[in-house]
Amino acid sequence: MISNEESLIDTAKEKETGRIEAFSDGVIAIAITLLVLEIKVPHDLPEGTSLNSALFKQWPSYLAFVTSFITILVMWINHHRLFIHIHRSDTLLLFFNGLLLMGISIVPFTTSLVAEYLQKPDSEIVAVIYSGGFVLIAIFFNLLWRYASYKNRLLAPNADMRAVNAITSAYNIGPMFYLLAVLLGFFSVTASLLLNLALACFFALPSRNNRPL
Repeated sequence: MISNEESLIDTAKEKETGRIEAFSDGVIAIAITLLVLEIKVPHDLPEGTSLNSALFKQWPSYLAFVTSFITILVMWINHHRLFIHIHRSDTLLLFFNGLLLMGISIVPFTTSLVAEYLQKPDSEIVAVIYSGGFVLIAIFFNLLWRYASYKNRLLAPNADMRAVNAITSAYNIGPMFYLLAVLLGFFSVTASLLLNLALACFFALPSRNNRPL
């Protein structure tokens, strides 16, 4: 038996969103690649400082890299999931998709802030800015999806409504929990970063309605 998702893939030739997906993939690929630039090779080590010690001192950069890399990867996965169902486009869809890409392209900058200031007095402000960026991205994801899925405005004719509703339900909680990560940043930078990582893991998991029967 051919699943509904396979049926959608088979009718990909009818989609109008190929250029949107290709452009989005390119922007996301650049953003995720830029993250590694924050991991520096230690140079001119002070006398008595070992390479192991110098590398260990960069742990905030490693933590920021892993958290942001996984989060952007999950964003790409979710973007792909949306466009399995979105088959048509219009000017507003292009605009909302552009806002989403703008949010994703800022992640390397906020990651740099975390890597630089995680162990400094302004770490709470940095955690708030970092999580605040994800609040905006979650809002942009909702705008894109809700505009496309409202009354099946831009969805494929044979879109699986169970999967569509599952995506909508999952996206309902995104902005609220990322906002919680912002609030946590004022009290515990570590808790704020861990919540961001946990949310990335949550959105990486396919809902039961998206799994093959």
